[in-house]
Amino acid sequence: MARVAARLSTDGEQSTHPVDEVLPLPKLALYGFQHVLAFYAGAVIVPIIVGNALKLSPEQLVYLINADLFTCGIASIIQAWGIGRIGARLPLIQGVTFTAVSPMIAIGLGAGGGTAALLVIYGAVITAGIATFAFAWLPAKAFRTVMRLFPPVVTGTVITVLGIVLIPVGLNDAAGGLGSPDFGDPKNFAYAGGTMLFILILMKIGKPFLSSISILLGLVVGTTVAFLLGDAKFGDVGNSEWIGVTTPFHFGAPKFEWFPIVLMLIVMLITMVETTGDTYAVGDIVGKEVDSETVARALRADGAATALGGVLNSFPYVAFAENVGLVRMTKVKSRFVVVAAGVFMIVLGLLPKAAAIVAAVPHGVLGGAATVMFAMVALAGIQTLAKVDLKEEKNALIVGVSLAFALLPATVPVFFTKHMDPELSSLLNSGVTLGATAAIVLNLVFNGLGKEGAHDAPKVELPAQVAAAGDTADSAAAVPAPSGEGEEARTPAS
Repeated sequence: MARVAARLSTDGEQSTHPVDEVLPLPKLALYGFQHVLAFYAGAVIVPIIVGNALKLSPEQLVYLINADLFTCGIASIIQAWGIGRIGARLPLIQGVTFTAVSPMIAIGLGAGGGTAALLVIYGAVITAGIATFAFAWLPAKAFRTVMRLFPPVVTGTVITVLGIVLIPVGLNDAAGGLGSPDFGDPKNFAYAGGTMLFILILMKIGKPFLSSISILLGLVVGTTVAFLLGDAKFGDVGNSEWIGVTTPFHFGAPKFEWFPIVLMLIVMLITMVETTGDTYAVGDIVGKEVDSETVARALRADGAATALGGVLNSFPYVAFAENVGLVRMTKVKSRFVVVAAGVFMIVLGLLPKAAAIVAAVPHGVLGGAATVMFAMVALAGIQTLAKVDLKEEKNALIVGVSLAFALLPATVPVFFTKHMDPELSSLLNSGVTLGATAAIVLNLVFNGLGKEGAHDAPKVELPAQVAAAGDTADSAAAVPAPSGEGEEARTPAS
């Protein structure tokens, strides 16, 4: 086991910081598995949504889920255990970012769908991962300057846009999945509504553990009901292998195209905000100081995991906010619990039958759960914006105009499909991309870069991105705002 850090106790003797404490094996296993339960639904829903949108076969979808879980495990171990100056060495679970869903679907559809689309996506993911890894090695002053591009008015707008853009994805699944013969069938909406109602009841009960796995339980119960009524087919489970190893470039050599790469670089800029906020938040929860070097190590882990994801047939990675909420609720601070969770995920990633079960979740059930999750994303952004002075006209303009840009692709799709070059369309035909870019540019126009010292700035609450985190207030993450200095900068923003 790695040598753990020590600190001086009040009586002058050295004692292990709770973050670096290696718990007994039974506790490591129990607490690690709990992290997996809270994380699982969010982990698998991204490859399911992207795979369905690209019209992948059931076998390909199973492989995608396995690759995702396998890489999640490796990424979480890198982040929590640490390798040299890579990894925050905090209890942070790594998962595929929801920010990338809409852009990846846009890239994939622009490339014609199927496995050919995956190759273009992976080329962009690998490049963006390497760029993120390199960025995190910038000198401290340059690093802080770039991070000041993302004050709360930008992060709140981006997260709100993300939720608004993703909600139609969930609703399309609730209707049965675009292109399916029974699209719009009331039966699909019945499954979606029942799943959603079950999740909301669990959230209403308010038990922390039930709340943290409400999405997972909703998927399980909804799928069970659909199976009993003959609408969930598990034939592919019997045809799947018990053991399956994820191999590099399974679908073929990645393709590196300019516009998809630019789009994925924008995605990684946004995920850096998420990871920065989660790193500060978990540092506060576990009582360990987070400085700019800690944030840089966390982002290096993001970059390394994202590049690895492109190699191992997965997607971009970010620190998962729902698991930050779980650390807060359980008070279990050891980073080695996350290492144990990473081991569990690697094992699950080697079991195709488990992935085949997940892939058999009916669209209606999946849509009900996804709509709740994406709605909570939008709410998280709104709550972050509540910390911004929107009585200031310039801040109100940043938010309002950015939301308008975000709605353009969904409102006037013909502009992108018929009146724009296909490569340019693959870059711009995304509400997340347009909304995030507008927020960043408008903030620079109206507010500039703000003051030096972003890492010492006030912290603004950023709720967990999905409902699986449980109580939103309990899963708040702190994002540094780009203003304020000295002791005043250490106080929460009002």
